[in-house]
Amino acid sequence: MHRTVDISVLEALKSRSILRLTDLTAAEISAVIALARTVKADYSAFRGVLAQRSLVMLFEKPSLRTRVSFEIGFQKLGGCVSFLDHCNEHIGSREPVGDYGRILERWADVIVARVFKQETLAALRDNCSSPIVNALSDIAHPCQVLADAQTLVEHSVKLESMHLAWLGDGNNVCLSLMELAAIMGGQMTVVTPATHKPCATLTAQIQSIAAKTGATITLTDDPSEIAGAHAVYTDAWISMGQKDCPEKIASLRKLSVTPEIMKIAGPHAKFMHCLPAHRGEEVAGAVIDGPQSVIYDEAENRMHAQNALMLALLGVLPATRTVRGAQVEILANRG
Repeated sequence: MHRTVDISVLEALKSRSILRLTDLTAAEISAVIALARTVKADYSAFRGVLAQRSLVMLFEKPSLRTRVSFEIGFQKLGGCVSFLDHCNEHIGSREPVGDYGRILERWADVIVARVFKQETLAALRDNCSSPIVNALSDIAHPCQVLADAQTLVEHSVKLESMHLAWLGDGNNVCLSLMELAAIMGGQMTVVTPATHKPCATLTAQIQSIAAKTGATITLTDDPSEIAGAHAVYTDAWISMGQKDCPEKIASLRKLSVTPEIMKIAGPHAKFMHCLPAHRGEEVAGAVIDGPQSVIYDEAENRMHAQNALMLALLGVLPATRTVRGAQVEILANRG
């Protein structure tokens, strides 16, 4: 069998930083997902392609999926990884962020940062020639959403016509998913309490993108509006670094994803969650552990989607690879 993956659009990603999903076009998102699925099919076909390439990871927040998926993924492609723990000493506290970036660019081919503030990522990007990749910030989680997009495609959902439903707090993951729907021209129903809507400024930016692509982003407090959604997504009500807030939790309880909520979406709707999850809070155990849940597919795909992005940012796009008996031709500069 002969398969082709056209990644000519990814050539333009070489050396670029990805701080929000809006740093990618619809064509680039689709190409990253296509390459991720190709890499996922057979890692042995890509053995050693990142030899002598280095990844530095800067983490102000703890992590399981993000850290392990980047570390193991980059190493599976032959690269080396250095992890710098900034949980107790935030980036910029010992020396200016600009100095830090200018030093790291001398060693690192790519830098992945998990931070409290988006401004930290912007400062690194502005003072570093190496690509900066957002591994989570207060307003965005683009790598998670690339993995989510890959998972939807693998479950036969077309991103251009998807209907994604969000229930809960209008947080960073919610905003990045809204960006995905807006860029791809899909539909998203965001169900939040009035007091916990997504950031109004960023929502306006996203709605502007949607107006150009034909996407529909609906903000509501009515769960009945998720009828017919391809996937129902939620996240923890209290994010890392936030204090427990009884008022916030009380306002979100009616949006817990229960079997009844999934029935509104329909029998074919998938359940999605970026994890870690709190069973009995934002989602019922019967849902997250049930047959509609694809949470572990999402978690696995973090590595594959990120690896595809790393290959593009580093400009490592091999001509051909044999993947489990299928000759995969990676096309470049072909119209």
